[in-house]
Amino acid sequence: MADKSVHGDAMRIDYAVEPELSADAFIDVLERSGLAERRPVGDRPRVEAMLRNAGLIVTARDQGRLVGVARSITDFVFCCYLSDLAVDRALQGRGIGKELMRRTRDAMGPGTMCLLLSAPKAVSFYEQAGLTRHEQAFLFTDLE
Repeated sequence: MADKSVHGDAMRIDYAVEPELSADAFIDVLERSGLAERRPVGDRPRVEAMLRNAGLIVTARDQGRLVGVARSITDFVFCCYLSDLAVDRALQGRGIGKELMRRTRDAMGPGTMCLLLSAPKAVSFYEQAGLTRHEQAFLFTDLE
């Protein structure tokens, strides 16, 4: 379902919630954003499962072409983990990523904690976007 658009720099970006986003489109924008180096894009069944099991997928399109995506795991009332935030490198720096985060947050219920883990190269983007670091985060993927 398309949402209101944001105009600027001769672009018209249309934002929408797209629960049926295709794996091909998702992989393509991951590759164009640089996030593909940190995602299993060569394992199509896994990517399809990532999309199928997401709680919320917000997209940004320029004249129909996918240029950004925010994929989140959420219960909509207590927590939302923004797992993937990808914007085509050619369009980075124009507010698309920040708008995808805003729309993700706005889709959550009141008081829902929204969090993400930053790729090392994206830390400065999140700091400039005004996000607060959370010093008590831990990874338990390799817990024995």
